[in-house]
Amino acid sequence: MFESFSGVIAFAFMSSLLVVATVLRAKIRFLQTALVPASLIAGAIGFTLLAADLSFGYTSSDFTAFTFHCFTLSFMSLCLTGSPAGAKGNTVIAGGSWLSAVWVSSLVMQALIGLGVVLTYNALTGNSLSTFLGMIATHGFTQGPGQAIALGNIWETELGIEHAVSFGLIYASIGFVVAFVFGVPVAKWAITKGLNFNQKARIDEDFLSGVHSVESRPEAGRQVTHSANVDSLAFHIAILGIAYFITHQYLLWIAPLAQTWVLGDIHFGILFSHNLFFLHGLMVCVLMRLLIDRLGYGHFIDNDTQRRITGSSVDFMVVATMMSIQFGLLITFLVPIVLVCVAVSLGTALMCFLLGRQLQHLGIERALTIFGCCCGSTGTGLLLLRIVDPDFSTPIAKELAFFNIAILIAGFHILTLMAPILPSYDISTIVSVYAATLIAGGIIALLIGRRVPAHTA
Repeated sequence: MFESFSGVIAFAFMSSLLVVATVLRAKIRFLQTALVPASLIAGAIGFTLLAADLSFGYTSSDFTAFTFHCFTLSFMSLCLTGSPAGAKGNTVIAGGSWLSAVWVSSLVMQALIGLGVVLTYNALTGNSLSTFLGMIATHGFTQGPGQAIALGNIWETELGIEHAVSFGLIYASIGFVVAFVFGVPVAKWAITKGLNFNQKARIDEDFLSGVHSVESRPEAGRQVTHSANVDSLAFHIAILGIAYFITHQYLLWIAPLAQTWVLGDIHFGILFSHNLFFLHGLMVCVLMRLLIDRLGYGHFIDNDTQRRITGSSVDFMVVATMMSIQFGLLITFLVPIVLVCVAVSLGTALMCFLLGRQLQHLGIERALTIFGCCCGSTGTGLLLLRIVDPDFSTPIAKELAFFNIAILIAGFHILTLMAPILPSYDISTIVSVYAATLIAGGIIALLIGRRVPAHTA
């Protein structure tokens, strides 16, 4: 049985760091005022221990699988969560569509920036770094570590782009940091200037310490099964497990068939591999939730409990992502990585906040939310939103439920037809399609922004 402990103890190692980080956040004022989440603190500690070879024999590669699966589980769980009460209507659809347009614009813009930076770096230094190691920045920033691993693995094993996974993980880790380094000061400034809708917003002691006092602890969900039968949390995890199992079996069945499907340069066998488990898992969960609701069993899924599963997956994903960074590779390619990250961060901030200024209603809230989503994940966007709207009195949290489905449709041609096999396309084709998508996304965001109804609740 000794051999079976390796993965379990690696998870226990991450868990221990998360507890240590929670205590540090509760005790150290600097971490509180900077609103650094415990997952980032834990990830930074873990990365430092790994770099110093003080990690009990574990290496960065031992945590890559946790990153991939925690990312996948977080988004599959999100799709199993039902729509919030009142999550319909013109405001939610319009606002969610605006968020989606900006997200897709960010997806292609970051790739183009990464391409431009690496081309410039190569021209100035005489290096021959693959331009796709700059373009994968968007899958680390806008899509997150799970997709950075998935696409990076395809690019490495199928298309010969060396170090794609490692670069993607580094970009994803830095993206989380950027979301808070940029986002938190902007959120605090908005509150100070009274730019946010929720004038009750304030950063209280619970928010700063990251730990609720005994008197203010909120409920974490309602139990839908009797404990004498099955624990409610176990029941919810089991539903997610069913979705994971169905997705796995579906890919095992269709992958051999897809190997024979070819359309031009697109080999569909790659699109139906386990590397894109995330994308297929999302679709399975959406269909499962629709079926559950149609059969009248939606009340057996408690949304708050499902959100706890999503949030927990995101926390462990952030820790694992930062612990997956290869220190040696980071040092070797430090200059181009820093250049790409700085350029992508500035470009993303300018786009999100300039487009947010064009909104007549809830501009700062939506800009902060989408900035977090374009640098980290939906969870990051929600955390930044919570600073300026602590009780979610605006419809933006509900808009994100619509947003998570809309981006799959709005970005379909990039997410499914191009990104998985991007290195097989000619650069001129990539630039043409991505630039056209960026222009179209920006125009759509501006047009939708003028039509988002005011929130009066």
